[in-house]
Amino acid sequence: MKRRKAREHALQILFQLDIRKEKPSATILKHFWAEYDPDDEVKAFAEDIVKGTFKHFKQINDLIHQCAKNWSLDRMAVVDRNVLRMAVYEILYRMDIPTSVTINEAIEIAKKYGTDDSGAFVNGILDSVARVAGKIDEARIED
Repeated sequence: MKRRKAREHALQILFQLDIRKEKPSATILKHFWAEYDPDDEVKAFAEDIVKGTFKHFKQINDLIHQCAKNWSLDRMAVVDRNVLRMAVYEILYRMDIPTSVTINEAIEIAKKYGTDDSGAFVNGILDSVARVAGKIDEARIED
C-alpha cells in the first residue's frame, strides 16, 4: 500500500505541475510535502516517479502519442494524461517493477481520480505501450 500511496502523491504533484505548466523543483516539492508529510519510503518513491517522468518527458509523451490512436495529449483529461505519464515511466525505466503491477496500479488510480471511462482508457493505451515496449508477456489485459 505504500507504493500505491506514493503513486497517488506522484499523480497529485504531476497534476499540479501540468496545470501550472511548471517543472518539479525543490521548492514545489517542499511545499507539497509540508501538506502531506508521508514517511520517507513513500516520499522517495513518489519523487522518483515525478523526477523520472520529467527526465524522460519527451520520450514518454511521444510514446503515449504513438499509442493513443485518435487522441492528442492536449485532448486527454489531465488526470488520465498524468496517470499515463507516470505508468509509462515505470514501464520503460523501472525494471524492478513488473509491467503488470504498473498497469494494474495505473488502472486503479485512474478509476479513483478520473472519470467513469478513465480505467478503460488508461488500460487500452498502456496495453499498446506494453506491446510497443516489448513487455506484453507480463502485462494484464482487461476486457
